[in-house]
Order: sequence, then structure tokens, then C-alpha cells
Amino acid sequence: MLVVGFPVGQLQANCYVLAPAEGGRCVVVDPGQDAVEAVEERLRKHQLTPEGVLLTHGHFDHVFSAADLCRNHGIPAWVHPDDSYMLTDPGAALGPQGRQLFEGVAVSAPPDIRELADGDRLDLAGIRFEAVHAPGHTGGSMLFGAESDEGGRLLLSGDTLFAGAIGRTDLPGGDHERMLETLRSSVLTLEDETVVLPGHGPTTTIGRERAGNPFLQGLGEASASTGPVPGDSGHGL
Repeated sequence: MLVVGFPVGQLQANCYVLAPAEGGRCVVVDPGQDAVEAVEERLRKHQLTPEGVLLTHGHFDHVFSAADLCRNHGIPAWVHPDDSYMLTDPGAALGPQGRQLFEGVAVSAPPDIRELADGDRLDLAGIRFEAVHAPGHTGGSMLFGAESDEGGRLLLSGDTLFAGAIGRTDLPGGDHERMLETLRSSVLTLEDETVVLPGHGPTTTIGRERAGNPFLQGLGEASASTGPVPGDSGHGL
């Protein structure tokens, strides 16, 4: 499988292009702020044609270029319905001060938005994705699992899990208890060899995070809810 990841925008959110191989169809994940040119450059380099856009959640640093890419290529975007409102109101989940960032900015949604639900399986560009609802960072956060032709497992974790950290839960729509339950039931149950492609920062693995991520320590125990609260994990929103 071809996996091309690159940071975009002010907050350096990771955008990904995934394809079975060069010279065919692909999927774009989280095309955030100022991502159009960067995505198009990768499409030309690897001779790829996008078939759809997957959005791990609705924050602007992950979705801001989705509308332009979808219009340019005539493709749909998938997002959980609990986060779809952010596609046309990017300041809504940032609080009163954050909302001021978008005053006077014209924002439109992709012309073809398709809703995601927990457990959905999407066959896109020859790749099968399993969508898992992962509330905590936002109400509509999603995880996307996929298996490579070589048998390896990938997890597109958005802002749920990072290398050494987890997503913040102090913004509107965030919920610390739901985040802990997501991590306990949908992240720590994965195999250690699963490669994690996060929304910010470097790639990691489930095994590495299970062993060394302080926010995951003790989550298998009854006292998990007493763990650290990620007000600001150090990555993005």
C-alpha cells in the first residue's frame, strides 16, 4: 500500500493520501488548511486519481480544503453527522474566541457529504476501511482502520491518539470520560503491531503507545477515570 503523509496549515495537521499502488485510485484523509496544492502535488507525483475524502473529525485544521478538493474532482466526503455542522461553521467548536478567527471568511461544505456510522465498512480505491465512532476529542470523531496488501494493519486516528499524547477534550464537543472509553474500548483492543497514522506529529504503533503513552496507563483498570486530563496535548486543536 502507498501511504503518503504530510503536514498542512498553521497547525501542521497531517493529511494522508492512501492508494493500493502508484498510478491508480486513491483516498484523501483530512485535507485541512491550505491542503489543496499539497494534495494535488502528491496526486501528480504518484499519478493518482482521488475517489473520496475521509474526515476523522470536523475541526478546521482537518477539513478546511475538503470542499475544494471534492468540487475539483467530483468526489464525495464522509464525516460523522455529529461533526458535519463544522464544515460550514468552522469556529463553532473553538469557543467564542476561536470563532472570531473565521469572521468574514466564506466557508462552504463539500457538495456531496455522506454520513458515517460506527462499524461502517467503506470500499474506496481498492482499500477497505472500517469506521469506528470515537467520541471524546469531538462528538463525531472517527477512527479508520485498514489492512495493507502485505497484511499490516493501519489506524488513522485523527486527534484521538498521538505519539505520546491524546487529543484535548476541553473544547466544545469534547468529553474526557468519552475519550477514555474510546481509548479503552477501541484503541487498546488493537494489536500492538498496528501502525498509527495520527492527526498531528509522527507515526507510531499501538504497542509503543500502550507501553509509553502516559494517558493510556491504567486504562484497563477500574480506576481509569482518574487519569490525566488532556487540556492541551501539545498538538493542534
